[in-house]
Amino acid sequence: MKTLTLIFSFFLVTSTTLSQDCSKYYPMEEGTSFQYTMTNKKGKTEGVTDYSITNVENSGGVTTATMNMKFTDEKGKEIMVSDYKISCTGGTVNIDYNSLVPSQMMKQYTDMGVEMEISGTDIELPNNLKVGQDLADANVAITIKMTGMNMTIKVDQLNRKVEKKESITTPAGTFDCFLLTQDNISETMGVKQTMQSKLWLAEGVGMVKQESYKKNGDLTNQMQLTKFNN
Repeated sequence: MKTLTLIFSFFLVTSTTLSQDCSKYYPMEEGTSFQYTMTNKKGKTEGVTDYSITNVENSGGVTTATMNMKFTDEKGKEIMVSDYKISCTGGTVNIDYNSLVPSQMMKQYTDMGVEMEISGTDIELPNNLKVGQDLADANVAITIKMTGMNMTIKVDQLNRKVEKKESITTPAGTFDCFLLTQDNISETMGVKQTMQSKLWLAEGVGMVKQESYKKNGDLTNQMQLTKFNN
């Protein structure tokens, strides 16, 4: 179940970073690599995710990139590796959600008689972001089907808004960012939880930093860009 949670988290990061026009907010170029470090409310590292674009192809007006993703835990142990494809056409990015699941893990689940489906609505981040702008809602869901039981984990991202522009510094550098805020309503087997999040987004880079808060405003975790190479 921990692995499923990781996949779900990776989807949110990926969609936040890549569901944009592929020329303005993200350099969809072969060889680009970037890293995010996740910390808890006390600043203790909980894991590191490394991404790299290993191949880019252009055909018929469609750009398709192959993304490699590797997650290591706080002890440096490799937990999950996956390759998946992202395509961009007409300023819209599409993610092959099911390819986020590593093939070895998918085979393991299939051998156990478990089926898994990942679906969602791409997060829209138009090129003409401006302070005060309201953005469209989005969602993601993971459905696990097994003998005698079905389980769905889903999150709705609501009330998305561009709050302001500000400069943010992380170990990867200093970036001029838009600050976006939103409400995240998650539901697992009928149990709902509401959290707020802040996202700092820079042109040509994507997500620079993200913070999640409880409903009462207490910080729960943070993710920030710690490496970026293109």
